[in-house]
Amino acid sequence: MSAAAARPVALERGAIVALAVVAVALPWLLQALQADFYLSFASRIVVYAIAATSLNLVLGYGGMVSLGHAAFFGVGSYVTAILLVEGVRDGGVHLVATIVIAAAMALVIGAISLRTRGVYFIMITLAFAQMLFYLANSVKGYGGDEGLTLRARSLLAFGVDLKNGIALYYVALIVLAATLYSLARFVPSRLGRAVLALRDDEVRAEALGFPTYRYKLVIFTVAGTLAGVAGALSVNLQGYVSPNVLHWTQSGTLLVMVILGGVGSVWGGALGALVLLLLEELLSTYTSHADFWTGWILLAVVLFARRGLAGLLDDLRRRMATP
Repeated sequence: MSAAAARPVALERGAIVALAVVAVALPWLLQALQADFYLSFASRIVVYAIAATSLNLVLGYGGMVSLGHAAFFGVGSYVTAILLVEGVRDGGVHLVATIVIAAAMALVIGAISLRTRGVYFIMITLAFAQMLFYLANSVKGYGGDEGLTLRARSLLAFGVDLKNGIALYYVALIVLAATLYSLARFVPSRLGRAVLALRDDEVRAEALGFPTYRYKLVIFTVAGTLAGVAGALSVNLQGYVSPNVLHWTQSGTLLVMVILGGVGSVWGGALGALVLLLLEELLSTYTSHADFWTGWILLAVVLFARRGLAGLLDDLRRRMATP
């Protein structure tokens, strides 16, 4: 590798290491700056980065445009919340229950939805999410449309209580790091290349003998399970869950994050969640119409950065590699 080509690679690795160091040291940095109240906001970014990355797996790698991804995020939230309300505080039980139920839900919804394509797939996933939304509204025993407020949080091994903001932040950060690492390893793998092939040309991939339906169902189920885990973390963070986490607008928010960050990029979902939530937070301090101005920024990204912010960074890296 030439010196010119090695330079951007070294810079990229250095940037990743620096970002990791900042992420790990963030609670202490906030304490030093007497801004502990921002730790909850940082945890929210990490949780949504996990959820957006799970949608990116479906959209960016599987080529499936889903407007029902919030269903799995909401299922994870409600499973954990209901167990806590019933007095079960064991985080291991919460994790297993969330994974099993979210995976089963994603498997069933995917098995039905993936028999269609295009706009029909979009509408079926949306329909399933809305069905769960109205179901959560109708179950008065667990809050109904008023939602559930939690007094306790999940209790993990070694007495780690997710009611502690620092503990929850680090648990979410570990999950995000594992998610990004797994996605980076998946892309160049044999299965990853097959999934990318069917995303680019499903008809051709099917003609070549790829079990396209099976591959897409696996991707859909894994992504739904990961979104459920993000939902479980979210309810521990907020101490509250309502049917709104299942609404299609929640799916739309995750979709915006992926498009903003970069569809089909390992870092796309995480980058999109970071930028979108920061934009909303910063703009809301200056104007009551933060969503309006955020919309203009998103429009500019769609028009001038077709591959999202991750694409812009990739283009910059390539320019630096060009002698």
